[in-house]
Amino acid sequence: MLGPYITKKDGTISYKGNKVFKPIEDVLSIKVPIREIENRVHQFDSDKMWGYIAKINNRINLSSNEYFNSLGALFTPLPLTTRMISSPGAVYGKEAINYTTDTSPITLRWFNLSKSAFLSESSQIYLELAVIQQSVNRVYSIYNSFRKEKADATHLSEFHHIEFEGKVSQKENEDVALGLIKKIILDLLEKEKDSLKFFLTEQKIKDLRKLAENILDIPRLTFKEALNKLYEDTKDKKYRKFTLKYFGSWEEVRITELFQNMVIIREYPLLEVPFYHAVIDNKEPKVANNSDIIWPGYRETIGSGHRVRSKAELQSKAKIFNLPKKDYQPYLQTRELKSYHPTSGFGLGWERLLQGLLEMPFIWSAMQFPRVDTTLKP
Repeated sequence: MLGPYITKKDGTISYKGNKVFKPIEDVLSIKVPIREIENRVHQFDSDKMWGYIAKINNRINLSSNEYFNSLGALFTPLPLTTRMISSPGAVYGKEAINYTTDTSPITLRWFNLSKSAFLSESSQIYLELAVIQQSVNRVYSIYNSFRKEKADATHLSEFHHIEFEGKVSQKENEDVALGLIKKIILDLLEKEKDSLKFFLTEQKIKDLRKLAENILDIPRLTFKEALNKLYEDTKDKKYRKFTLKYFGSWEEVRITELFQNMVIIREYPLLEVPFYHAVIDNKEPKVANNSDIIWPGYRETIGSGHRVRSKAELQSKAKIFNLPKKDYQPYLQTRELKSYHPTSGFGLGWERLLQGLLEMPFIWSAMQFPRVDTTLKP
């Protein structure tokens, strides 16, 4: 199966190895190597790996722009500073949602304003505003995102998002996201195969083609079904609890192992995911109309969802998440417009995709200039 990781019964994750990196017994226990990251200049000069990564990154960018252009999606320049963070639970949320997937934003002073600004942790809110424009139905962005998280094997403190928003259903949205992955893989196989071959065996390259060609047929299951699968596999009673509290790196990798494929997981607990996801009506417990795409043998690479559809639904969420209405007024105004049309969107983590695609052990080894919480060099 594709993917760099293997789950172990003791709850740890090992790294398989690729043509560049040797296997590692407990990959998530490895600390960020500051000296290695700060020594990139000499690595660029001596290690041909970086030239191949540069070519692959360039192709990912070209393929993404070509793909969205073919869909009629418009590239939209967006700010990186904001008062409307897309995951406000970590700042404004109440105790009822202390297990949410919201992430803490990075704050900064903006000139002499009394309130702090946040560095954007995704473009999603502004893409929702952008699609309100007349004669605009689909938009996208490729931008930096910042999160106040400690870096580890699969997390960076600053990374890049490829994000889409459109007047589409969540099912259409999932297919657009899968189409993007397919386009990127097939273009790499056609135009950068030599670069891929530096990291991957011929069998892995064949597996990539097979994944791309059959990507619309990958397994799609609900979060509750995923928990049931994990319980059947492990007999651990914690998976009987309908919560994201016990669903992390190990569980994501394990689910893909059980299906031997990329997997889409849908319908996460409503109050444990960001506020902007719409609820699925008439379901108990309450779930969001959202989904994550899990790269085989790896982690979530794309997060997606259908957005809150009405003013009443948004006001209810705003109360639960304790949103400051003055700051979020532009977003609240969108649901008051007579012309408002519900949208769905997704965000693809560029570095996550690259790490999974090349079967790299660490996300900081997959990017030229990784930004982690312990260094700003080079």
